[in-house]
Amino acid sequence: MTGFGDVPFAAAVKPLVDAMGGEMVAPDQAGPDDVVLAWEGEDVIAVRLPQLADSLDHILLGLERQRGKPLAELDRKAKQEVVRILEARGAFSVRHGVETVAGALGVSRFTVYNYLNRENAAKGK
Repeated sequence: MTGFGDVPFAAAVKPLVDAMGGEMVAPDQAGPDDVVLAWEGEDVIAVRLPQLADSLDHILLGLERQRGKPLAELDRKAKQEVVRILEARGAFSVRHGVETVAGALGVSRFTVYNYLNRENAAKGK
């Protein structure tokens, strides 16, 4: 996105749009699924939301950046924490979410399900 740098409202919402993996476009380029944001009665920007599968990839990349290394290189406890975070963010409601997460963590689907079961058992206690 270019051309919005001088619009304070656009600059203010850009970190949020980036964090969710969205894209800012001109309001006149907005599609039917885009969200047009107005400021003081004037359309300023449109936000193109990511597809759910793209959101999961974006979340995984964000977790990798936070930890400073590929998720597959984390120890078991850190991988379990990543699965807990992803479950809280709804990652496993996405089709093939478990497979995608397992691939990113370098573990099997069975291992991801074990982490989820362990977390759910801990919540039940």
